[in-house]
Amino acid sequence: MGETTILIVDDESAVTDVYAAHLESEYVVRTAYDGSEALEKLDGDIDAVLLDRRMPGMSGDEVLSHIREEEYDVRVAMVTAVDPDFDILDMGFDDYVVKPVSRDELFETVDRLLTYSTYDDTFQEYFSLVSKRAALETSKSQSALETNEEYHDLTDRIEELEGDLDEAVTGLEDEEFGGLFRMPEPDFDSIDSTSQP
Repeated sequence: MGETTILIVDDESAVTDVYAAHLESEYVVRTAYDGSEALEKLDGDIDAVLLDRRMPGMSGDEVLSHIREEEYDVRVAMVTAVDPDFDILDMGFDDYVVKPVSRDELFETVDRLLTYSTYDDTFQEYFSLVSKRAALETSKSQSALETNEEYHDLTDRIEELEGDLDEAVTGLEDEEFGGLFRMPEPDFDSIDSTSQP
């Protein structure tokens, strides 16, 4: 296996360059300053993408759609100043981080993405949905969440996956599993096993 490669995509060159300067100490870093350039830099060597949403020309949402349509085996975090709305429920990202992002948050985000890639598809779906739930719960009022049918579908799917993953999760240390999530952490009551040998 080669070196871990991160693609950073943001039309604000100062942001892109700062992220790259931080990450270059540990990863091979590629940068792109718009969506079209991102697609040119994208190939099978990329392990994770940090992707801005709002860019002139091709938006981050469009870049993300292309990545998923072409079935690149890559984890994607939206790193953006756009507060999440319910439209994120239909997007195929793995994590959603709202700017500004500190150096520590940047490394934590990349670490989460690379950790997600070691799990199977069911775990990856679960991580993605929990990230969406966390993003919405930090940006939406409780009443807005309670009245949104898509949000209810999201929470139902998370509960369904928690049931599917229950046995697998009992094999992980609590701190190992919980550490994969940024605040607010999901409610793990239904998957917290007290029957470990």
